[in-house]
Amino acid sequence: MNNNKALIEKYGLVINQIEATDYLPSFAYSIGLWQTYKHPEIICFGLPTKLMHEIINDVAALIKDGQTIVAGEVNTEIFKDARAAFLTVDKRNMADYFNPAISYYNSEDFPALQLVWADEADLLPWETGFDKSLIHYQPLLDRNVDFKFREAKNLGVFTTRQWMEEQKPILKVLHEANGDWQFLTGNQLPEDGRLVALAILVKRDPTLNEVFDLDYGQYAERSSVGAKWERYDLIDET
Repeated sequence: MNNNKALIEKYGLVINQIEATDYLPSFAYSIGLWQTYKHPEIICFGLPTKLMHEIINDVAALIKDGQTIVAGEVNTEIFKDARAAFLTVDKRNMADYFNPAISYYNSEDFPALQLVWADEADLLPWETGFDKSLIHYQPLLDRNVDFKFREAKNLGVFTTRQWMEEQKPILKVLHEANGDWQFLTGNQLPEDGRLVALAILVKRDPTLNEVFDLDYGQYAERSSVGAKWERYDLIDET
C-alpha cells in the first residue's frame, strides 16, 4: 500500500492487473485518478492484462490533458477503427473488483467507470448482433446487481429438498470442475437432491451473489446466512 502511495504521488495513478482464470475474465483498473485528478477510476475486462494496462494509461493521458470521460459516452480515440463506451460502475459492484483501491481510499465512496470494448463488427455488448461468444469476457458493472452470476438465470443447478420444502439455508456452494453448481444445506442425503433454476435460489437468498466468482473446482462454506464465506479448493478424490 505504501508503494502504491509513492507511485501515485509520482505518476498520478497505479494500475492493478488480475489475470484470467479458466472461469473468470481478466481485468485491470486504476487507483489514484480520483485522488490526483478528481476523475473516476477506470476498469476494463477481458483483454490481455498488458494491453489493458496500456489502454488505461492512454485514458489517463487524456485525463491528464484535461479531458473528462463521461458515462454513456462512445469514444473513438482509444481503439484504432473501433469504438469504446464508458459505463458508471454501480456501487454494489465495487467490492467485487476494487478491493485494493477500497483499501487505499479506506472507503468505497469513490466513483469508477468501466471501459467497454466492441467486437470485430464494432458492436458493443448491448447492441443487436454482438458476438455472443464474447459476452462473458466483460461483465457490465452498471447493471445485474441483483443477479451477478455469469450463467443464464434459467440454468439448472443442484440444491436440496430441505431448501425447497423446509426453507433451510444454503450453507455450502460447490462449483465443480465441469461447471456444475451445487447449493447445499449441509444436512442433505443423496436422495434429497433437487434441480432448480439458479435465479430462483438467488431471488430467495440474494447473499448467494457473494460467491458468483467461485472458480471451477472450488467450494465455499458459511455458518449462517449473512456470515462470511470461507473458500477452499475441491479435492479430487478419484
